[in-house]
Amino acid sequence: MNVPRDRAEQLAARRREVLAQLREVEQELAALRRTREGVADDDEHDPDGVPLSAQWSRLEGLRLARSEALTGIDEAAQRLAEGTDGRCESCGAPIAPARLTARPEATTCIDCAR
Repeated sequence: MNVPRDRAEQLAARRREVLAQLREVEQELAALRRTREGVADDDEHDPDGVPLSAQWSRLEGLRLARSEALTGIDEAAQRLAEGTDGRCESCGAPIAPARLTARPEATTCIDCAR
């Protein structure tokens, strides 16, 4: 078992997953933009549905979270290349493999994360 190679594959798989999620959110945002262009009335007081602004806010939050996750994954890949991946940036202890599996972009051990 080659740990760095396994870790690199794990990061690459997580990156593909997050990119797919990001593309999906961006497509939903584009569809919402098109919907907003066609709406001239005030949907904020429509009792029959969720206002477009609420949908917009939710999607922007998801887009931001996916973008931040992607940045974290890229930073983890850089740490792997530098040989510093898997070490807590706060205390220097090893980050548990189970934590890295659950959160590939983790930069702290579970104790420091608490």
